[in-house]
This record gives sequence, C-alpha cells and structure tokens, in this order.
Amino acid sequence: MNSVLVASDLDRTLIYSAKAFFLEVPDHLAPDMVVAELHEGVPISFMTRTAERLLLELTRTTIFVPVTTRTEAQYRRVRLPRPVPEYAVTTNGGVLLKNGERDIEWQTTVGQQVSEGSAPLAVIEEFLSREAYRSWILRLRRAEELFLYAMVDRALMPAEFVLELNAWCASLGWTVSVQGRKLYCVPHAVTKNSAVAEVARRTGATRVIAAGDSLLDGPMLAEADVAFRPSHGELADTGFRREHLHVTDSRGILAGEEISRRIHALVQG
Repeated sequence: MNSVLVASDLDRTLIYSAKAFFLEVPDHLAPDMVVAELHEGVPISFMTRTAERLLLELTRTTIFVPVTTRTEAQYRRVRLPRPVPEYAVTTNGGVLLKNGERDIEWQTTVGQQVSEGSAPLAVIEEFLSREAYRSWILRLRRAEELFLYAMVDRALMPAEFVLELNAWCASLGWTVSVQGRKLYCVPHAVTKNSAVAEVARRTGATRVIAAGDSLLDGPMLAEADVAFRPSHGELADTGFRREHLHVTDSRGILAGEEISRRIHALVQG
C-alpha cells in the first residue's frame, strides 16, 4: 500500500494557461507541451510533456491527490494523466471526490463548520456588489454555494481595497486571496489542508508532500512534511517560507515541470 500522499494545486502549479508560461527562451527551444484542459473545444491549459510523464509515474507510486480552488465542474475539464485519482479535492476543500463521486459525509461536515464559524455568503456578496466597486469588480460568482470569486481589473482595483476587504472578511470568518485576475472570498472552514488531512487519515498515508502557489495553498504547504512552491505567484509575492519548503528555480510552466521532477526524485529516494 502506498504511504506517501502527494497533494498538488493545479493552476499555476501543475498546469498553466498560455499567459502564465513565462518562457524566456526562443520559440524553437521551448519544451514540448501537452493540452491539460479544453473549454468549449478550445485548449486553455497546458503542461510540458516531461511533466506529464513524471506525473503519470507519481500516480502509480504515490497517493496522488489533485487539490484545487476550482469548482467540481471546472475541475472535470482538466485532463491529468490516467488513472483517475481515488481522491480529488475541489472547491478549495469544500468538495471531496472519491472515485469521481462526491463524498456526502465530507460535504455535510464542511457545511456545518461554515454555518457555525462564518457569516453567511450573502453578506459578503452584498458587500462586493456595491456600486462603488463596479469599476474593478467585473463579474461576481458563487462557487458551489460555499464561497465567492470575482473577475477583477487589477489596474483599477486600489491596493487599499484589498487590505480593507481582508480585515473586514477576517472579522466575519472569511479569507481573501487575489490570484491573477481573480479575487476569492472563502470561509475559514473551507480549506485545502483540512480536506488533505482527511484523505491522509482515510488512506493511512504516513508522509504528505504538497505543492501550491497561492495564499489559499499556504496552510496546506505549512502542514505538509515536505512542500514545494513555484518562484511565481501569490506566495512568492508575499515571501512565504518554511524550513521544509522548497522553491523552484524556474517560473511558469517550467516550474510545474520542476516541481514534478523534484517530487518524483524525493519519492524515489
């Protein structure tokens, strides 16, 4: 039985949109890539072919768990190397999939914790819907009725707005994260690390290796036995460090390959 659990964020950690490649080599020296996601028939996310191969080997030798802030529907667009993982975490930990199906027990547990520890979603939604914010909050969406995310214009969004929103949300039991053009407001109980801890408990994993790039990944990386983050992203911008955390030399899609390579080498020992 595998005893090593590898929990990895997806976007900007393992898979990358074209805008996030950060390739600094001539086109003819770029790595071979494979499509990792289609949306309405259009390829929108990618990984290198080497990363795909390494990830496939990890799925055979470890308990590999994709962990994402994407909703379940958004996660299902992603095409990772087979086989389908026994466990996957979506909706920032609010949804746990077992063999592709929702785990109702986990969903109930999270729902109760959110109700007890955070202000209602509608309160945050009403605040973000104010007329004064509409020049930079372009679209506001609910995710599985658990949290909110907004498409924002970073150039128009004042820095003090994020600081003030962070403080206000924290007082109501919510966390704020800004990733690229998306702003997330998430209840404190909806976390990737709690879902990963549940999977580790169920599978009997004795070692957890985690990877991620955003503020919402921070607790998961902090609680892992070994952690990796790319040299780009929200955690890089805030200087997130831990003794057991390794930072990639590369940025962008090559950082995704580097993370896969370094985890593979660590597992092979």
